[in-house]
Amino acid sequence: MNEPAVFDGPGKTMPDNVQHRIDEPGFRQRTAPHLEIHNIFGMQNARGTYEGELALRPNERPFVMTRATYAGGQRYSTTWTGDNSSTWNHLRMTIPQLVNLGLSGFSLAGADVGGFAGSPPPDLLTRWIELSAFQPIDRDHSAKGTRMHEVWVDGPEQENIRRHFIEERYRLMPYLYTVAEETSHDGLPINRPLFLEFPHATDDGSPYDLTTGGSEFLFGSDILVAPNPSPEEVAPYTIHLPPGTWYDYWTGEQFRLNNLSGTLDLEQRDKVLAQKPLMVTPRLDQLPVYVRGGSILPIAPLTQSTADLPNGPLTLRVFPHAADVNIVEPCAGDVYTDDGHTFGYRTGEFARIHFSCSTAADGSLHVEIAKQEGQWKPWWHEYRVEAVGWTPKANRASVDGKIVPLKKQDGRWGVTVPMKTDTTQITLE
Repeated sequence: MNEPAVFDGPGKTMPDNVQHRIDEPGFRQRTAPHLEIHNIFGMQNARGTYEGELALRPNERPFVMTRATYAGGQRYSTTWTGDNSSTWNHLRMTIPQLVNLGLSGFSLAGADVGGFAGSPPPDLLTRWIELSAFQPIDRDHSAKGTRMHEVWVDGPEQENIRRHFIEERYRLMPYLYTVAEETSHDGLPINRPLFLEFPHATDDGSPYDLTTGGSEFLFGSDILVAPNPSPEEVAPYTIHLPPGTWYDYWTGEQFRLNNLSGTLDLEQRDKVLAQKPLMVTPRLDQLPVYVRGGSILPIAPLTQSTADLPNGPLTLRVFPHAADVNIVEPCAGDVYTDDGHTFGYRTGEFARIHFSCSTAADGSLHVEIAKQEGQWKPWWHEYRVEAVGWTPKANRASVDGKIVPLKKQDGRWGVTVPMKTDTTQITLE
């Protein structure tokens, strides 16, 4: 309520003539009326909470969530989009709001899933839960007196769909945590518009965001989510995939174009590689999600809480560039982890590992797991390295020159290798 909200006053906030004390390094000590202070009140409230928590527990990262803030407030808290309503229109508005917040510096943001005010019908709540699995903050929240928002309230059919997407979010937690750590360095948002990665995607050199009216967005740099721009409609809608190779996240289907010749600059390449639109017929149990060719996604075994340690290997799911598309961009990925709550990462208590891959002329796939940066011991002891859209020719694999079994699991060929602190070389043939 730190807009601030004062329901029994004029304008539902503090009167304009309320006086505030300014005592801040870099500012002249003075008093100022609320009219001057109103917009930064919420940010200062979050800052005071952050600094108070830090004073009480100096080695514990404060977690502050605020409804009102101001430019720079991302240093102290995460935020959400406020008291939305349980309507299809507010679901539709969620992504533009979060993308704009991200571009404004607030990468860690979310929207009340299902809507705060009102009672969502079952299909609206399901659609919202699906979409929120690919948002930085995923919080199902509602006002008093509304219909229950719990995942299980609408029977087993709706519950199963919702569970599927929530579980996928937990599997993608290593990817999300890695992207969150990256944004703490470079400020690039977690939910980002297509033009950040593909500024010249259309024939006239403009990005899709400005011309197609679609609702696609990027979840990190490697995952594209394409919800229905009119989520209450059942008619087919158009998806514009950006230039390059893309894979259906759920099925592994590959989308690519013909071979390129010559050397192209970024704008020329994007024009030549522009994908033909896809027509998708919406289904309640489906949300179109695609992975960028040349990506390596870190994926964890399923847990029921981020407080639980996953049991099993960290999967490195490799999405190689299509063989007949001449792309010079690297095939690579990263994973970052630490203890999740202290400031030990500042003194080296973290693990950052880089992965890369390349496809040889004979069709073999080479993957390198680089030497770990940092001193933190991750939860995993093995890697499951698996390739999407790739079929072996020799049915064999090697790890650091030693032959190992090549096995197919869930439709993807791969190998399981022990984790090492040094570089590991893997070849699938």
